[in-house]
Amino acid sequence: MSTESPSSDGVAPYRELTPAAVILGAIIGCLMTAAFVYIGLKLGFGLPGSTVAAILGFGVLRGVLKKGTIVENNINQTIASGVNNASAGIVFTLPALFLLHGEAPRPLPFILAAIAGSFLGIVIIIPLRKQMIEFERLRFPSGIAVASILKSPGAGAQQAVLLGIGFLVAAIPTLLTLLHKLPHDLNLGVVLNIPQHIPIIFGVTFASLGAGLLSGRGGLPFVAGGVLAWWVISPIAVAQGWTPQLGALDLPAGVDPSSLGEWQMWEMYGTMLRPLGIGILIGGAIAGVIASLPALKAAITSLAQAAKMGGGDANEELSTKVIYGGMIGGVAVLFLVAVTLVDGVSVAQALGVALIGGLWLALAGLIVAQATGMTDISPLSGMALIAVTLMYFITGGNVTASVMLGVAVCIGIGQCADMMSDLKSGHLIGATPRKQQIAQFAVAWIGVPVAVGVVYLLWGDGGGFGPGTDLTAPQASALQNIIGGLQGGDSAVDKYAAGGAIGLALGAYPISGIGVLVGLAMYLPISITLTYGLGCIAAIGLKKAKGQRWIASTLVPIAAGFIIGEALTSLVFNLVKMATG
Repeated sequence: MSTESPSSDGVAPYRELTPAAVILGAIIGCLMTAAFVYIGLKLGFGLPGSTVAAILGFGVLRGVLKKGTIVENNINQTIASGVNNASAGIVFTLPALFLLHGEAPRPLPFILAAIAGSFLGIVIIIPLRKQMIEFERLRFPSGIAVASILKSPGAGAQQAVLLGIGFLVAAIPTLLTLLHKLPHDLNLGVVLNIPQHIPIIFGVTFASLGAGLLSGRGGLPFVAGGVLAWWVISPIAVAQGWTPQLGALDLPAGVDPSSLGEWQMWEMYGTMLRPLGIGILIGGAIAGVIASLPALKAAITSLAQAAKMGGGDANEELSTKVIYGGMIGGVAVLFLVAVTLVDGVSVAQALGVALIGGLWLALAGLIVAQATGMTDISPLSGMALIAVTLMYFITGGNVTASVMLGVAVCIGIGQCADMMSDLKSGHLIGATPRKQQIAQFAVAWIGVPVAVGVVYLLWGDGGGFGPGTDLTAPQASALQNIIGGLQGGDSAVDKYAAGGAIGLALGAYPISGIGVLVGLAMYLPISITLTYGLGCIAAIGLKKAKGQRWIASTLVPIAAGFIIGEALTSLVFNLVKMATG
């Protein structure tokens, strides 16, 4: 089908911003948000949802309702991805407070701050649409990929079926694992009689496998980080006698202290690999910010040019009144939340949180949007980390206020990248930018309470995620350790410093984001990393054998089904478990 656009010859216009698209996008977005919060706690990174939403959109709009158009499905995927954006913003930051205090904090301040950040991110980036997409012609690779799916409505229904098959394939073994009918891990090292401090363990997790299948060659640096940690650093440290004495670290539940190999593995993880990985993560994030300085300069230039043009055609963009109102309203909400709902924050400190936090959100949002347009990588966690550290000093060490601002920033800059990528897709298929902006502005906030609710659900009665559990929450655990270091008494400063130097050095490589990937892999259990690696290697082999078109049309929806299948099955299982006691 040819590119669709509104008709101007008296004929009824194509369906675009319709109730069906809005409702479907909100439903798909909420389901993806719930699933991807689980994935973020398990794997430590988020996944784009536009592709899944576009596939499901054609399955429903055209397959079921028999009315769907390309631009209508574009509204559906715009809303779904905007709603789902809350998953990464929440899961990278909020769980750190659960881990720091050992209990669930009050949800209201974080929900309100996250919604304010979501609106700020959208209105900040809208004036730059013409400059980034029409004048600079940034690629936004994910936006191009989604546009390709939107232009192929005939394949949409078939891909929706494949996604459903992947869902079922993942759901069955996931349920059996939750019922303890299947093991969580396959420890091949024990079978091969290899010392356990050189673990060869594969997790029975279709989410990790699916993420690897979607990443392909781009995920290999992540796998390399895990291999470096467990198959290089760990055996050298044990051989040199660098492991600490027994009792220096509390072993995770289920670990037998009488097993020297297993004890060494967990000692190595807790006292060396985890802090080293955090350091690399920090260094990689800083390297990413440094690498983004040219993008920052270009973004500021774009902003100045957009201002000279008056913000664009009124028929194409949201009105300046809405944009300015959204900016003022977002900053005001941050101030009110900080001064009324967070204990120990003065009026002056609340003003600092709102004004400086809002300024950093805008600056980081410009960087992230520009970086996403060039590389398709959004350094959300690094920008949020800087925000938390900045707010920690502004508020005199108030951890709750610091994490609250980190939540707002992470969600806000995620909306900047997502909004611009969606507008790129719309630009390529002839959609109306203003209708996309209205849709995302009106509905994107819905994902915030869903994401927060899932975090509380997975926490359960306490300790439902974090180190030593199936949901290791690597990003939030890293933030927890960083805040602990700021509070003093951190015995792993040397590991953080060494890791930071490594992460900065990795920033010299031409692979964007490699420091963050390697740091995360060193922080995660090897079972997740190796299963993810299997997916990467399989995707590389299948691409060589079947070609890129087969990957896009067949493997991508199946892999997405794997991820959603495991996540939603686990969430439903937890809901049933809570309901039945």
